[in-house]
Amino acid sequence: MKAFFSLLALTAFSQLAFAQSKDEQAVAAAVSKLRTAMLAADKPALEALTGPTLTYGHSNGRIETQAQFVDYLVSGKGDFVTMDLSDQSILITGPTAIVRHTLSADTNDGGKAGHVNLYVMMVWSKSGKHWKLIGRQAVKVPPAS
Repeated sequence: MKAFFSLLALTAFSQLAFAQSKDEQAVAAAVSKLRTAMLAADKPALEALTGPTLTYGHSNGRIETQAQFVDYLVSGKGDFVTMDLSDQSILITGPTAIVRHTLSADTNDGGKAGHVNLYVMMVWSKSGKHWKLIGRQAVKVPPAS
């Protein structure tokens, strides 16, 4: 009988872990799609992947709404030439996901070439079956000491 309850508990735990894993995979896919949309300055994709109440924080302190964020990329004021994400972690809490990663990118903002190394935290919210970015804040990676 004890083995039965242990097996039952293990089965329930594995199903719970699988459900979490499925959400983590969906969030990771949304982050990947957002990266692709940012590189392509794809307005419909950027709008579909972000929520209308988006607050998008840049490492220089500038905060943008969804419309400002999309316009900044689509207009060419902000241009990601390359973007690599590493050391990503995803924490799911109900319909909310917190994503952290390191972003390294080559930029061409307003025709001025640059390079950024950032720590990024994103907040995603599940809307129906889809995850939407509702918050993002970046800070510059401090120089090695």
